[in-house]
Amino acid sequence: MTSATNPPDTLTPFPDHTQLPESNGTFVRNWQEHAQSILLTDSITPVLKQLHPDGQYCIGQDLGIYWRLTDPPEKGAEAPDWFYVGNVPPLLDGKMRRSYVYWREFIAPLIVLEFVSGDSAEERDKTPWKGKFWIYEQVIRPPFYGIYEAKKASVEVYHLIEGQYQLLAPNERGHYPITPLGVELGIWQGQYQNVELPWLRWWDLQGSLLLSGKERAEQERQRAEQEFQRAEQERQRADRLAEKLRALGVEPDV
Repeated sequence: MTSATNPPDTLTPFPDHTQLPESNGTFVRNWQEHAQSILLTDSITPVLKQLHPDGQYCIGQDLGIYWRLTDPPEKGAEAPDWFYVGNVPPLLDGKMRRSYVYWREFIAPLIVLEFVSGDSAEERDKTPWKGKFWIYEQVIRPPFYGIYEAKKASVEVYHLIEGQYQLLAPNERGHYPITPLGVELGIWQGQYQNVELPWLRWWDLQGSLLLSGKERAEQERQRAEQEFQRAEQERQRADRLAEKLRALGVEPDV
């Protein structure tokens, strides 16, 4: 990890997640950001439970990643719209995380996702020590960095290779494999929370869409309904056959 500028002595000892601000006071910039984060988390949770049967992982949604101690403290944090970190406890000392303090946990997120609200300049800013792209690439260093633009129905995914982000090419399905998770990331045009939009979604490596909890429940309901209809059709066929046998003077076995 690239070393940060030494903080002034007046700011030591280093604070933890309970001592750092959990917000910089800004609002979520569009309605879709919140729904999009929920969709990503909901649909990948079954995969993460398989990868982490001990439950040792956390997901951040607009949660600050503190990477440098500054004054004020929030200037030393980036708050991705969505990120995942494996092999860390979901709670700290029995408390919900207020932030992810990199200097205390040392494990970088595997993937960080940013949802573009403006012209994407912020998400692609490579200015040393200030630009979001530079901070992710040179300091926080998640192996995968995704920039999602709903207005363009597109996502760019970068992979950290030899210390620099390389833009990945999509596969034949137009998706980006996130191999350590066993999933692909891509754009899905459809309805979620009663809104038709190009949503950022997960697929498995065979190309099957990972469903949200509501979608899984609806799929199970349809499966049960189809099973009921098949059973009803079988019962009706059996009744018709019995009637034919009785017409021929044959009492069917019950």
